[in-house]
Amino acid sequence: MKNEQLNDVTIIGGGPAGLSAALVLGRARKNVIVIDEAKPRNAVTRETHGFLTRDGVSPSEFRRLAKEEISAYPSVSFALEKAESITGTDGHFKIMTTQGKLYESKKVLFAIGMKDRPLDIPGLTEVYGKSAFVCPYCDGWELRDQPLVIINKGAELMHFAPLISGWSKDFTICTNGPDELSDSEREGLKRQVSLHDSPIKHIESKDGIVQQVILEDGTSIPCRGIFFKPDLVMGSDLPKQIGCEITEIGTVAIDQLGKTNIPGIYSAGDSATRMHQAIAAASMGSFAAAGINSELNAEAWMATFSPRMV
Repeated sequence: MKNEQLNDVTIIGGGPAGLSAALVLGRARKNVIVIDEAKPRNAVTRETHGFLTRDGVSPSEFRRLAKEEISAYPSVSFALEKAESITGTDGHFKIMTTQGKLYESKKVLFAIGMKDRPLDIPGLTEVYGKSAFVCPYCDGWELRDQPLVIINKGAELMHFAPLISGWSKDFTICTNGPDELSDSEREGLKRQVSLHDSPIKHIESKDGIVQQVILEDGTSIPCRGIFFKPDLVMGSDLPKQIGCEITEIGTVAIDQLGKTNIPGIYSAGDSATRMHQAIAAASMGSFAAAGINSELNAEAWMATFSPRMV
């Protein structure tokens, strides 16, 4: 089925980045379609934190409130679908959804976020988003001064260990296998905290609250919270499909306004940064929308401009 209208912008993804962009573009009087399948990565969490005026609101309520505000701008509409393919060039892109709907637009914003690859740790799924988290800025306050287990290793562990100590100094590190540390790094950590490299056998919990982490060597580590390093991949392969440059860390390469190497294609939010916070994603979406709007206005201006005859 074809959507007859050539929209100004198609936004793929309806999280903080995509919704923030939709708000800015709606206020700029642009025709926008937001395609989103409503399966956000943060759906496992109960609360969103660190977002001024929305601290503690659930992810679903955040989206509901955002859409309520955006509804004041009639040029923005939403499609509860999954974008499957993209073709075209700057000025006329075609996005096909898995439901068979075709949307066409002059510009495209990828706000596709990231998604978790399953981690082979029995019991982690039951506590993820309830007592096991990935970001202390988002969830460290709720676990302050509690006994924690940190599941991480290598260079990222050397950054994370001193970081988490600002919320709780009562933590144990489990690397779930080889720690990927140098001898000096390993000895430095052991002077501060307990460090275990035995694989994790399983995580015991009750009603989503972790009770203890059991290692394969028989060690039992009581705790009330976990912070772990997720294994993330981009939320969609559409940026690669259209030819966007991807960075070494697996994000879409963009400039300060979210512009990619493909003319007419922008990206914002978690898929374009390692700063995985809702407020950071919203900020990026706002700036990308400003960049898109400026580009559309300049193109319209040049199309109608006619030099005065001398």
